[in-house]
Amino acid sequence: MPHSVSLISTIAVGLGLALIFGFLAVRLRLPAIVGYLLTGVILGPFTPGFVADATIASQLAEIGVMLLMFGVGLHFSFDNLLAVRKIAVPGAVVQMTVATALGMGLAHWWGWNMGGALVFGLALSVASTVVLLRALESRGIVDSFNGRIAVGWLIVEDLVMVLVLVLLPPLGIWLSGKTDAAADLNLLWKTLGITLLQVGGFMALMLVVGRRFFPWMLWQVQRTGSRELFTLCVVAAAVSIAFGATTLFGVSFALGAFFAGTVMRESEFSHRAAEESLPLRDAFAVLFFVSVGMLFDPRVLLERPLQVLAVLGIIIVGKSLAAGLLVMAFRYPLNTVLTVSASLAQIGEFSFILVGLGASLGLLPPEGQSLVLAGALISISLNPLVFKAVEPLQQWILAKSALARKLEARVDPLAELPVSTDEKYLSQHVVLVGYGRVGRHIAQALMAKHIPFVVAEQHREVVGRLRAQGVAAVSGDASEPDVLIQAHIAQARMLVIAAPDTLDVGLMIATARALNPTIELVVRSHNEAEAEMLDKENAGKVFLGEQELAKSMTRHVLERSGFGSSH
Repeated sequence: MPHSVSLISTIAVGLGLALIFGFLAVRLRLPAIVGYLLTGVILGPFTPGFVADATIASQLAEIGVMLLMFGVGLHFSFDNLLAVRKIAVPGAVVQMTVATALGMGLAHWWGWNMGGALVFGLALSVASTVVLLRALESRGIVDSFNGRIAVGWLIVEDLVMVLVLVLLPPLGIWLSGKTDAAADLNLLWKTLGITLLQVGGFMALMLVVGRRFFPWMLWQVQRTGSRELFTLCVVAAAVSIAFGATTLFGVSFALGAFFAGTVMRESEFSHRAAEESLPLRDAFAVLFFVSVGMLFDPRVLLERPLQVLAVLGIIIVGKSLAAGLLVMAFRYPLNTVLTVSASLAQIGEFSFILVGLGASLGLLPPEGQSLVLAGALISISLNPLVFKAVEPLQQWILAKSALARKLEARVDPLAELPVSTDEKYLSQHVVLVGYGRVGRHIAQALMAKHIPFVVAEQHREVVGRLRAQGVAAVSGDASEPDVLIQAHIAQARMLVIAAPDTLDVGLMIATARALNPTIELVVRSHNEAEAEMLDKENAGKVFLGEQELAKSMTRHVLERSGFGSSH
């Protein structure tokens, strides 16, 4: 085939087959990523038939990495991370350490050098943010208590991996074992110092200049009213910053694109930027996964089945067990323990980027790439089944294990109001479920009017902070009767459900009415169908976000136009 059309053929065949296999994967209730990776396997040099141009595919993959990391940066939120930092930060660090140690031990047993073992262990330690978000979205629990912990956990993992990608190249020669470590120790520290200075200079430039300039530029482009210019500005910023970071500062494309996303997030148009760039990001992300699949040699499944099983054991059992034990140690309920464990029982995009970098540095042997890719393919395929097993596994554990029942029922000091709680919070008060953006405003208004209230919130950290401020609060899921009982719902005059996750609002209402038939209900809803259903069930006063916004805007327009209530 003429070289001039190899780019077209690689994109055309890659996207075409990815569509077919991605569609089949989704119909089989598997993540579409499985189909994309299988497409790469078929187009790779290890299977018969058409073989895509590996050089062009790798460059397309680099663009895919840039746009993937740009998307991660665009959605990165320090606020979300800070909300779960007490569990997500130590949890992610401990879990990654355990998984890396297990992977390194396994690689050392196979006779690999230190560099290959470290890259291999790190690749097995980090879960896929893309796979996790799609799994949580399919279950409608992204904004739930468990979902926020899982996402915060993976944000920490992503940040650690960004640091690893920066430090690995200067450490590559030393880790390979091909040089005298003692003789080159000074050179190593010098190289690391230069690298960290370059990274620090780039980060400082982006945080000081970039976070002001690029949002301003986005605003100027938006004022033109041209949609295509806006999209072009977003994509050009992502790719250009990534390329400039590599050319001028010597840092990776991944880090450059990540910071491009974080500075774009400072703009008030960040949500639009995410939406406008999404189709292109998705298309190149597909090509990235296809190019990764091209590196996979299926013979590893036949030639090294026990090694593949060992890799899967670390991914699905080892690191999930480490994470679960740590979450349990932080006194979280069994459902949270199992959900976080299921979230981490797979590996994905960062693992692919890392093994590619490790191979290019000569650290990771060829079978290492294939083993990591085999582990990714199989763990991503099994992840929906792992999530489905959470509920039945929870019931089975509680039925069979007296220890589990004891741990589940153990007294949590934040799960009940202190004995010293003022009497005014125990009768004729307001029970406020959820202390997010909406709940916080309601609480401030109640405090301003000196109306007593008790907050029921799933985040233990939030409850601890509220109690330190003198606010009556209990920790737990308000859909469980014990939580509302601790909030003294039987003596309350009003229940306000302001939580962002309203999946279990029916259970909350049923518990409240069973214990207090005359209680007044105020419920936050997220869509018209849900609001209509709650109205039919006589769930009290239901507030729908869009409707309330429309009413407020309409009232303001009428008042400013001279057609307000006075007329």
